[in-house]
Amino acid sequence: MGEGTYIGIEPAPLSKKDERTIVLLELFPIVATHLYSALCIISAALLFYKNKLKKPLAELQVASEKIANNDLSFSIDYDSRDELGQLCASFEIMRTTLADNFSKMWRQVEERKALNAAFAHDLRTPLTVLKGYNEMLQASENPKTKETAATMGKHISRMENYVSSMSNLRRMEDAQPEYNETPLQPLISSLHESAEIMCAQKGKKLLLKNYISVSQMLLDSVFVSQVCNNLISNAVRYARTTVTISFSLRDNGLLITVSDDGKGFDKSSLQKATRPYYTEESDHSEHFGLGLYICKLLCENHNGYLKLENTADGAKVSALFKYPLQ
Repeated sequence: MGEGTYIGIEPAPLSKKDERTIVLLELFPIVATHLYSALCIISAALLFYKNKLKKPLAELQVASEKIANNDLSFSIDYDSRDELGQLCASFEIMRTTLADNFSKMWRQVEERKALNAAFAHDLRTPLTVLKGYNEMLQASENPKTKETAATMGKHISRMENYVSSMSNLRRMEDAQPEYNETPLQPLISSLHESAEIMCAQKGKKLLLKNYISVSQMLLDSVFVSQVCNNLISNAVRYARTTVTISFSLRDNGLLITVSDDGKGFDKSSLQKATRPYYTEESDHSEHFGLGLYICKLLCENHNGYLKLENTADGAKVSALFKYPLQ
């Protein structure tokens, strides 16, 4: 055949770089297929979210935030027949129902307040007349008449106290705090002095715990004083020997804790003690069960709370007064 070139069949050896390149090229179709599928799925999900989910979810989120802030003066505007459209429609029905219920409840509360005020006002005149006749009867020389008049006088006095409590209750329900930069240590000293006087009158020991580390705070000192004095008065009435009052800072507010070594709250009282006109005492001539209810109103109007609990040694009531909402 002459001296032609011989073409061999043995493959030429590849370098390691070529081998790695071939392996990568063989893997590329496999990886590209999965990567392309993943990108398609992600793109489809994003398009579905943008076109179908974004608007209704935003509507529901805004609606939830407004309901949480007691704002029901809005409506959900999303017209679609899919599942989210049905959910938005149900949410709108719930909002409308809540708005109607709140409106009815508000009217009932206002009607109750007006009725209590009218009732208390209308009772004052006949009570004044009865009190005058009772004084005349007590001046009688007949012992039986004087005894009967004395009993009547006690009941008239009880009714006067009840009418007065109804008038005070309406004022407390409508009271709003007036925030001022209040020096805390002078306020605590004043409350401590008042508590010492109340405890001394009943022969009880008073312990003071002051954990306040700031000089002043934005508070309504009238609210704070009224709640503190009321809690001290209750603790003194039920304590065996000792009443403890504590001042501290909690949740950007002033926390006042009053505890006693009495019998504590029973199970029913823990649930009902802050309701109006609830009391464990059988004699309602002086205590109508409004003290803790008024304390609860004042604390809540001051953006705080009133908490009742039992301890190993007795009862404890905590009153929190927080900064005004911005």
